[in-house]
Amino acid sequence: MIHDIMGWVGAFLFATCGVPQAIKVWKTKKAEDISWWFLIFWLLGEILTLGYIIIDDIALKITHFPLYLNYAFNIIIVLYLLLAKKIYK
Repeated sequence: MIHDIMGWVGAFLFATCGVPQAIKVWKTKKAEDISWWFLIFWLLGEILTLGYIIIDDIALKITHFPLYLNYAFNIIIVLYLLLAKKIYK
């Protein structure tokens, strides 16, 4: 039980780490200070790790919903920041 709570709270905290940056970019319409390489590495890291977890979970016949939520939400945030960086030149 406690490990489930830890997983959900940790996943929520990780998933929301990018939200303040996304809000700042949305409000200011400025993204030039965010590195392209940072965003690309972040996106690739999220996608590859999510894929690893899903493949491993399928093999083990288990699910890690907090992790799926975390990585999926972060992918959305990074995609927004990449789009904003391209649009707000």
